[in-house]
Amino acid sequence: MNPSLGVKMLIFLSCFLFSVIVAIVAGLIMHKPNTPKGPAFLYGGGAFTGSLTLCLLTLTSLGVL
Repeated sequence: MNPSLGVKMLIFLSCFLFSVIVAIVAGLIMHKPNTPKGPAFLYGGGAFTGSLTLCLLTLTSLGVL
């Protein structure tokens, strides 16, 4: 399977948006009332990085990207 550049960009964009959703949910779960927001942002950033990496590596190993 050899998709065109446009299809690859759409697949990357869907992985990116999925990772953003994961990061938002992780940050919201991590945040507690009356505490600083910094640790929640860092936790969400780590979740974003891990999710995007896992998504792209999986699609690359399957030959989609």
